[in-house]
Amino acid sequence: MELAWYALLGAFFAAYLVLGGYDYGVGLLLARRTGPASRRAALNAVGPFFLGNEVWLVAAVGILFGAFPLLEGELLAGLYPAVVGALAGVILVTAGVQLRSRPAGDRARATWDRVVLVGSLLAALGWGAVLAGLLQGVPLHADGHVAGVTHLFTPFVAAVGLAVVALVAVHGATFLTLRLPATDAEPLARLARGLVPVALAAVGTAAVVGLLSDRVRAAAQQPAVGVLLLALLVAALLTARLALARRRPGVAFAATATALAVPVALVGATLWPYALVSTVDPGASLTVTDAAASGPTLRLLGWLTVPLLPALLGFQAMCWWVFRGRTDGRAPVYW
Repeated sequence: MELAWYALLGAFFAAYLVLGGYDYGVGLLLARRTGPASRRAALNAVGPFFLGNEVWLVAAVGILFGAFPLLEGELLAGLYPAVVGALAGVILVTAGVQLRSRPAGDRARATWDRVVLVGSLLAALGWGAVLAGLLQGVPLHADGHVAGVTHLFTPFVAAVGLAVVALVAVHGATFLTLRLPATDAEPLARLARGLVPVALAAVGTAAVVGLLSDRVRAAAQQPAVGVLLLALLVAALLTARLALARRRPGVAFAATATALAVPVALVGATLWPYALVSTVDPGASLTVTDAAASGPTLRLLGWLTVPLLPALLGFQAMCWWVFRGRTDGRAPVYW
């Protein structure tokens, strides 16, 4: 039962990264030198989705608090600068998108656009730092508590954070090729194709830094699985670039979505059977079984989750169906 809940936690967080990732990717693309009309069109394309996408984060946090209370406490204690930064970014994006639509001048809208940009950068960097911090292990002591946060300030955490920023930017650009009118989407497709090599370079750099890191090598319990999933991430990015070149934005979007989901699976599978690996005392490492709540609690959570999961999936499907196609009403060529 603990494995099922751990997999569900990973699936919910991966869904959040995929869905929220294109929100933040679109926010990052506001840094381009485009006019107010282009920025407004990009935000309008993502507008119907971004609040619903954040529900997956709330659901993932609910599972973490309910099914893995011990993991939740130590994860927040050991990674709180990254978590706080990511959540601050989420709040800034939400506030910026909502408030820029109020009646105001171009200067005020430009200010809120910068807020969305900064928030998107913080969210991508923060969640990347959380994944990297888990993958390289934490200073978990024999008393069951994580001491300090300096373990987050390493080259590997920085490299992974930048890699996630690059993946999010590619994902956002690919999303816009699906949503914007064809005439506006073509420049975004070229931009997305150009960003794929940047993302590949960032992912490759993070992988090399990880291989050279004693912490990462010591924390990895299933290194072969990690290598296979890293290869899948690279294959997904190459598939996205090929699909963009062939004007198949649906395939490209599915590929970039896969590329953003893979890091979550990589962390969970590489650390298994541990949820937290201690860098100071291997005997203090926290297994998934030890981190989970009691059996009766997990069964009760199951009865609560069973009716909510179809409702969440149904809402997401309905949202995508209602707002399918481009913003000018035309349908893109998905496949």
